[in-house]
Amino acid sequence: MKMMMIVLLLLISQHASGVEVYEGKESVLLPCQVPADVSRSFTAAVWKNEELRNPTVHLRRQKSDDLSGQNNVYKHRTSMRVDALQTGDLSLTLRKPTVSDSGNYTCIPSKEGEVQSETVVQLKVTEPPPPSVWPIVVAAVLVTLVILAVVSSPFVCCAYKRIKDSKALLPEVVEVPQGEESVLLPFKATADLPQDVTVEWTLTQPKEWKVHVYQSGNNLSDEQDQRYRGRTEMKDEDPLRTKDFSLTLKPLHLTDSGVYTCTISNKDERVLLQKVVILSVRAPQPEVVNATDADESALLPFTTTAGLRQDVTVEWTVTEPTKRKVHVYESGNNLSHQDYKDRTEMKDKDPLSTKDLSLTLKHPRLDDSRSYTCTVYDKDGHMLLQKVVTLRVRESLPDIVQAVKGAASIELPLKTTADLPQDVTVKWKLTQPKHMMVHVYESGNNLSQPDYKNRTEMKKDPLSTKDLSLTLKHPHFSDTGVYTCTVSNKDGDTLLQKSVTLHATDDPVTIKRAVYGDKSYLLEFNKTEHRDVSTVEWKLIYPKYKLMKKIPNHQGSEVDFSLNLEDLQLTDSGVYTCTTYKEDGRALLQRSVTLSVRDFQMEVVEVPQGEESVLLPFKTTADLHHVRKVYWMFTEHEIAMVDVYESEPSNQQNKQHQRYRGRTKMEEDPLRTGDLSLTLKHPRLDDSRSYTCTVYNKDDRVLLQKVVILKVRPTLKGIMADMLPRTRRPPKQEPRNTNHEDVPLMAVHSA
Repeated sequence: MKMMMIVLLLLISQHASGVEVYEGKESVLLPCQVPADVSRSFTAAVWKNEELRNPTVHLRRQKSDDLSGQNNVYKHRTSMRVDALQTGDLSLTLRKPTVSDSGNYTCIPSKEGEVQSETVVQLKVTEPPPPSVWPIVVAAVLVTLVILAVVSSPFVCCAYKRIKDSKALLPEVVEVPQGEESVLLPFKATADLPQDVTVEWTLTQPKEWKVHVYQSGNNLSDEQDQRYRGRTEMKDEDPLRTKDFSLTLKPLHLTDSGVYTCTISNKDERVLLQKVVILSVRAPQPEVVNATDADESALLPFTTTAGLRQDVTVEWTVTEPTKRKVHVYESGNNLSHQDYKDRTEMKDKDPLSTKDLSLTLKHPRLDDSRSYTCTVYDKDGHMLLQKVVTLRVRESLPDIVQAVKGAASIELPLKTTADLPQDVTVKWKLTQPKHMMVHVYESGNNLSQPDYKNRTEMKKDPLSTKDLSLTLKHPHFSDTGVYTCTVSNKDGDTLLQKSVTLHATDDPVTIKRAVYGDKSYLLEFNKTEHRDVSTVEWKLIYPKYKLMKKIPNHQGSEVDFSLNLEDLQLTDSGVYTCTTYKEDGRALLQRSVTLSVRDFQMEVVEVPQGEESVLLPFKTTADLHHVRKVYWMFTEHEIAMVDVYESEPSNQQNKQHQRYRGRTKMEEDPLRTGDLSLTLKHPRLDDSRSYTCTVYNKDDRVLLQKVVILKVRPTLKGIMADMLPRTRRPPKQEPRNTNHEDVPLMAVHSA
């Protein structure tokens, strides 16, 4: 009997440290949890299976997944939470587990390459028993249980009493959001205890501290660690009588997360009862804020429902590349760090009363892209609240204005919402392909520059109307370039700056399309017989201005001035101009071409009918900063929206096809992770078709595109599941809905 008890204990231990699942399940979760306040300092977390030659299963870094070294066995089958390192939930989801996936998986978080801990999870994937075996198995189990019940009934009675008295030994998890006033660590016993016992609550992880001691009817505060004095109390005044040894902890600190152990021992220090409570104080999910370097400001949001005392300190900090303060609010005063001087301010003047601790960052720069942490401390320096906001500042695309031959004028637009003082100076300059002053507005006066004399003007009273646009009269293709407007105060400090690309052309713009990965692409320029052509310049004028090639004309006769682009990249998309010049530098003629380079891929996915879901994969390493929308569509027989993601909210979600509503899902922030995959729930036979994912940039140009051909294979289980609702249909026939997808019984059989 003792041997039998040992075997049972071993089985329970293996089950607690492992995961068992049948082959054919949609997915399995391998758990790995660490305290959130600890995981925020991690730089990476990797899952490994050391039984494989390439042990890497999944690697998660602070900003995204790194699957470059992933074992091909797990390709498109693993995922971790986007905020894994921020929340401490490092669990791994493994899709479509097979018997060969069985083994030991190790979760290894690291900090700057140094391993912090290791958690081993044993995964066991077994084949499901055939349906016909179940009656035999059930009968055998029942017979066995009856025999065991008869033989071991005396032992069961004794064991039941022991289990009843030892329920307090079971660990318990308590989760509470930050900002709560207090938390209860529960411990109720059923055993009768002597009056001379000692009840001791201790923190055992991540550090060891004595939290509360109760002995002989007294609470011994001298035994407590300093950080818990005045913050703990037993739930009942006489816990030995009520057998309730629960502990109340208040006020609640964010750093109170950890493993708490309550130990009850007699006067001989022998342990009578013990209970483990895992406390998790949850901080809000990290938030991502997108901005451009042309925005006037970016808001880092943080609102709370917690009641805040007036003596708390609100501190916004960054940790990359080194930890430093950004903004501090204390005792009603605001203090900006030197690196952010005059660029930060709290959204509200009285943030503690409004409970809005959001921070406004003015004139965001590209190097402002990092994670910002807002922490609220009490007067003793204890953390009460915390939130992480990741700011992504991308380079803004300048506006492009096109002027056609014969246009009387063209406007270079610039409107602002900022209140500008009357003593500012507004300067419009040509910054590409050369530097030249174009127009100056100062003290109410317009000063047109010599090279643009009588060709430029601004609207009346631009500072009051906040319209600083510039009108350029009689545009010529030689005016093509980048124009920058700078607004500065009397001290010379820049208050506002914006660039506009002017594309002036005498001929219609040619549109060309190419595919990412092509070895080369020729931008053609028809041969010309201009004998006085000295040089030819190819330029990329949008989205960035760049001289591509300068071709001297040595022949003096027919010359082909076409430009050959090698090893096409997605960033080669843009507006190109080819301009011919005389020896004195004057432009003779110009041709323009718009090139659209897109990434085109194709993949086939097969899934049996009856599966919970299917993944239409699309992962990319392309720069998605300027992406405006991602469309999943099908175009067979009809054009229909399957799902859509947009960086700026719109009403496109309402255009989703009826048949896909509630059945599709994309990642919350696909532009950051580069995972544009679509999950389709409950795939049906008539879902078999081609699905196209198209990625558009700010100018609605196609940046990426992939076609996924989905094939849903019919199965007996799926056909039966599809038939059952039809066979149970009530006799009374309702008016037929032409959009209903009923299939005649014979059609199901033929499928």
